[in-house]
Amino acid sequence: MLGALRGERVVRTLAAFAVLVAATVLVCVALLSLSDAPLPVAHTVIALGGAAAMLGFFLGPVLTGTADQLDPRRFRVFGMNERAMPWILGLGALVSVPSFALIAVAVCLVITLVALGTPALLAVVTAVVGVLSLVIAARIGMATSALLLPERRSRELTALFALAVIVVAFPVAVFLASLEWDGQVPDAVAAVSAVLQATPLAATPGFALAVTAGDTAGAWLSGIVALFTAAALWLWWTWLVRRLLTHVDRPAISRERSGLGWFGLLPSNAFGAIAARSLVYWFRDRRYIVNFVIVPIAGVLTVFPLLVAGVPLYIAALVPVPVMALFFGWLPHNDVAYDSTALWVHVASGVRGVADRLGRLLPITLVAVPVLAIAIPLTLALVESWYLLLPMIGLTASLFLSGLGVSSILSVTSPYAVSRPGDSPFQQPQRSASRSGYAPAVAFLAALVLSAPTIWLFVMTVIEDEGYNAATFWVGFGTAVVVLAAGAVIGGRVFDRGGERLMEFVETA
Repeated sequence: MLGALRGERVVRTLAAFAVLVAATVLVCVALLSLSDAPLPVAHTVIALGGAAAMLGFFLGPVLTGTADQLDPRRFRVFGMNERAMPWILGLGALVSVPSFALIAVAVCLVITLVALGTPALLAVVTAVVGVLSLVIAARIGMATSALLLPERRSRELTALFALAVIVVAFPVAVFLASLEWDGQVPDAVAAVSAVLQATPLAATPGFALAVTAGDTAGAWLSGIVALFTAAALWLWWTWLVRRLLTHVDRPAISRERSGLGWFGLLPSNAFGAIAARSLVYWFRDRRYIVNFVIVPIAGVLTVFPLLVAGVPLYIAALVPVPVMALFFGWLPHNDVAYDSTALWVHVASGVRGVADRLGRLLPITLVAVPVLAIAIPLTLALVESWYLLLPMIGLTASLFLSGLGVSSILSVTSPYAVSRPGDSPFQQPQRSASRSGYAPAVAFLAALVLSAPTIWLFVMTVIEDEGYNAATFWVGFGTAVVVLAAGAVIGGRVFDRGGERLMEFVETA
């Protein structure tokens, strides 16, 4: 832990530490002040905060690229006992800055629970189990990230503190919003809180809260889920430690398969060759894989700020699918830059620009279409409004395909520097050739503007009646097709005329 003070970024590390201390103090003050709050408000804030903590500790290391100081692979050469290592590393994980912040918050939680009427022993047990579960979840996130995204070379020291910042930010936001509830929890927030207390995200604090509220059935359900969650986390952690201690990663080239793979499945023309090469990149390059993982998470996380702000659950539940469609369409806006010097294959072979533009869109389409096809019916089943099926399809198609059309143009007109092949997907490139930093915002806003008529019709369908169903679908579908076709043609023309400029860009950036 003290090793973080070495190197050239001591000031930045200390600043991050100061921010973490301030955020932890805010959370502790918020928790302690809940002792005098109405019971429903206190239960809701604690449940949502517990869910945010579990989510942050598990996903934080993956999203921030945090390196595990106690990576099991570092102990391979010492002949350590495989059965004892999970226990040793688990206890050692408590000696970290995020763990200290978590322990401080847990102490304040115990004081608050006791003030709310929870038996002292039960409050202490809940805090201990919660702390251990979260610490193990963080180690699982780091170990899983090491397996899925190996050889990450560049990490910011401040990423060690990003995990705790993620954990404390959402509970503070919920607490501040609760000040406007006037003792009455919004129905949507209460419903989400009740559901979370029966899931692995908040089952541990949910058990203590259900006992305090006298909800016997809820206490049994949350208690069983909490026990199974703790057991599952420990088994997962034990397996990961043994896996990392006993297996040596092999280069991918040592497992070459016979056949042409994607090149044999797709058409034998320029479109098929470019699409096959793009598929290989999207499914093997960790820079693309990170994008795939983040989009669904970003879509789901948009629900929580809306609920905290008082938006009804019915409306908030309709937001994630369009957001995911928008981000999926936005992803290829800088696809040329990710090719790096491999772009010469496209330019030297003299392929038509349209074939290049359409071939690059196949990988994201193969991923986005199944994800959206599953997300749409699940959303409509949650809100019990199947009459929105056609409007939702129209809106999703408009946002997704319009984004692809705009991205097809911007990826050749305004590429900007990204991390090179083999570098960390979380590394910020330090190159002077990036002159188009506006491209991400333009791609995002252009897709929204082009889909504005469809968005308006969808809103009218939700708040008025079903008379806008057909119009929403056809306007959205028509917009999608026209923008995608125009984007492919215009982007193709620019690619045909600017191949040398793009080659110069990838060589210098």
